[in-house]
Amino acid sequence: MKNVNTISIVSLIVGGLSLCLAVFATVKYIGFTHGSESAQVSGVSGAAADTTANKGDIVYIQLDRILQEYDMANDLRSVVETKVQNIQAEVDRRGRKLEGEIRSFQEKVSKGLITRSSAEVQGQELQKQEAEFNNYAAQKQNEINEEQVVMMNQLADAIKTFLDKYNEEKQYAMILTNQGGSPVITGDEALDITDDVLAGLNEEYVKNKNKKD
Repeated sequence: MKNVNTISIVSLIVGGLSLCLAVFATVKYIGFTHGSESAQVSGVSGAAADTTANKGDIVYIQLDRILQEYDMANDLRSVVETKVQNIQAEVDRRGRKLEGEIRSFQEKVSKGLITRSSAEVQGQELQKQEAEFNNYAAQKQNEINEEQVVMMNQLADAIKTFLDKYNEEKQYAMILTNQGGSPVITGDEALDITDDVLAGLNEEYVKNKNKKD
């Protein structure tokens, strides 16, 4: 039985950690760009023709399309987006509060409304609050990064698990994960099994989701 070559799945998915809002556009993000655009760059059609690949062939999937059209990816993305929005809202709220306190302090100092000794004490307290806020914001950013890593690992594991099972029947020599023309610069559309894999992934995901419900 031929094993599925999934090194590129893991490296591409885990390599694209950031998503959601501002963090969506970092470090060669692999997810959720329009599949057909990547396919045009790579010279491979985004919507594959009927798959006619045979046992022993080297085939490929369009990873951009998988991540865009896989129901599990969309559900997980929505969950993470909500968490990120909530975290960002709280960070913004605290940041605005601190900014207001600093502005008020500066105004009092400039108008001579407080003594020098009071200004020194309040200034030191504000510096302490600023340091605490920066630590808090950094901690929340780490939480966001962790959420993204977990999500991408879940997707990588789900795709890898499915392809292992899928190839037990198909017995392809190798299944490549193509994204933005790498590693498949151009290829026979008959070897693009993205549609078949997507259908199987979504069918299995819905089935498992219904069992949990």
